[in-house]
Amino acid sequence: MSLGFEQAGFDVLAAYDIEAINAHTHDLNFPKTKAIAVDLSKKSGQDILDLAKISRQKIDVIFGGPPCQGFSLGGKRNLNDKRNQLVYDFARLVRQIRPAYFVMENVQGLMQEYAKPVLDSLVRRIKLAGYRIVEPIQVLNAADYGVPQRRKRTIILGYLDGNTPPEYPSPAGCKGVVNGELFNPLVQDALSDLPAIDEHEQFFDEDSFNGDLAKTKNQYALLMRGQIKCPSDQSYPRVIEKNQLTGCLRTRHSKTIINRFSSTLQGSSEPVSRYIRLAWDNVAPTLRAGTGTDHGSHTAPRPIHPPMPRCITTREAARLHSFPDWFQFHGTRWHGFRQIGNSVPPFLAKAVAEKVIEAIEL
Repeated sequence: MSLGFEQAGFDVLAAYDIEAINAHTHDLNFPKTKAIAVDLSKKSGQDILDLAKISRQKIDVIFGGPPCQGFSLGGKRNLNDKRNQLVYDFARLVRQIRPAYFVMENVQGLMQEYAKPVLDSLVRRIKLAGYRIVEPIQVLNAADYGVPQRRKRTIILGYLDGNTPPEYPSPAGCKGVVNGELFNPLVQDALSDLPAIDEHEQFFDEDSFNGDLAKTKNQYALLMRGQIKCPSDQSYPRVIEKNQLTGCLRTRHSKTIINRFSSTLQGSSEPVSRYIRLAWDNVAPTLRAGTGTDHGSHTAPRPIHPPMPRCITTREAARLHSFPDWFQFHGTRWHGFRQIGNSVPPFLAKAVAEKVIEAIEL
């Protein structure tokens, strides 16, 4: 979300995560932003402002995605999961800091009937704090906003009573830089120009590819490579080492698994692992995060590359999530995939953030 809001034109002053690994990764990618590892459920609004050395200046927006795995459609639904209560901490921090606007992202399951008591309680708390909610609350699909991945997320837009209400963004896809036409990228647009790491044994041990990517005229690939830039992208330029592409570490599969992956058709799931093989001519399914050490350290299913009999790399997952190639993740596959699976696709966050800016400027 930090990248999407920056691309829309916001200055992100501070970022918070309970895991130090994620705060460090944020530091790598956002050197102008103070990233802090902290349990926000144990801090007041003033505490977190003090941690980032932010004064009581006017704050336009607080945005975030409090974990709510107890409502996830892709996991075990558990109304008693302690993480479900974190949405109330988000509401509490909004009440204490009093930004002009807020954006809360969460799983699609938050809109299901079994989660209604929590959502209703959240809305009541927000309204009692002097805020209004843009209703009806909507579930947005990242694939409708230029992301080559089918990923539905609940987005809650709120504003301090008296401010101009923001609107939800309409599905728009990517806007072509060359011809200005809208298009919806697919898996082939995201992956076809990336290096053929299967031809190099060193990528079982090395994370970085140093060399030229394949020549392409594909606008989505060129956007990810930073060779063209969307006119509406207001993010700060990043300086990265030339021709260095991180996140290329391969998974070492047994011959049996390779044979099973090879016989799996694109767009179908492999019968044993249930891993889905990506289809060149479609968007990817939702990339999942797996669980942290406090919930069993389970690895999420990773898609199989369309023509190659292997799981996709962290960089390939990043492309499917609309992360540009300069963006760095943790060097291990487990942490890297988890960071991507837990994140909001930047293009989706940007579409939402642009509507908040429109409301601020009215």
